Amino acid sequence: MPGAAGFWPINRYETYAVSIWSYPFVLSFNPKISTLAFALALASLAPLAAAASMVDAAQIPDGTYTVKVEKVLDAKHVVVFLDNGSETTLGAGRDSVDFSKVQQNDQIKLSLIKGTVMVYADLTSH
Repeated sequence: MPGAAGFWPINRYETYAVSIWSYPFVLSFNPKISTLAFALALASLAPLAAAASMVDAAQIPDGTYTVKVEKVLDAKHVVVFLDNGSETTLGAGRDSVDFSKVQQNDQIKLSLIKGTVMVYADLTSH
């Protein structure tokens, strides 16, 4: 007899509930699929987040900044972290600016004009 003693559902909402809860293997796979989907989504967003933190030096307003040196590329270019967590590559704006004495993880105070370093001072004692 349909609808009696739980043999057949009475309405469509019960059909959905019975179909999910009557198959235990579906519940065992859902957490794995959800975890895998979350991991894939997170992995696909990682390059976007990394690219978003890199800032063009020309877009930084002119002024004086205290930054942390990430990497010295050559005597005229240095990669730094700004206070807001962004990373940028700065170039020397004058011939007298030389980054060869700066080391990784040094704190430097610099004057930035149009995306180039006009003068800097190494705040880290060596």
